[in-house]
Amino acid sequence: MNKTILITGLLFGMLAVILGAFGAHSLKKVLTIEALDTFETGVKYQMYHALFLLVLGGITTLPDNTKKVVFYLILAGTVLFSFSIYLLATNKLTGFDFRKIGFITPIGGTLLILGWGYLLFAILSKK
Repeated sequence: MNKTILITGLLFGMLAVILGAFGAHSLKKVLTIEALDTFETGVKYQMYHALFLLVLGGITTLPDNTKKVVFYLILAGTVLFSFSIYLLATNKLTGFDFRKIGFITPIGGTLLILGWGYLLFAILSKK
């Protein structure tokens, strides 16, 4: 499980750098300042949670079951939150109105909060 968590964290981090550079260099020409700020928010949260996964994968005192629950909450939350933000920020560049699926963003945010909360609970209740 640790290897999967670490690989996912590394992939999220690498992709955040790629998307951040893409936003700063390519999207700057076609998006408004507000849309770029929104896109950057997605990149920041993706990177934060990439680092979170790297730390989680390195913690040796937690049971694998706890790590698995936290991992899946953070994985799903990051995909739903950050990737929906990317789509919403670039909405005007596509033929599909991604605002129709905008409800996904707060679901992703809730999953991220649950991942952090579950880890906090697991650590506080550990004897």
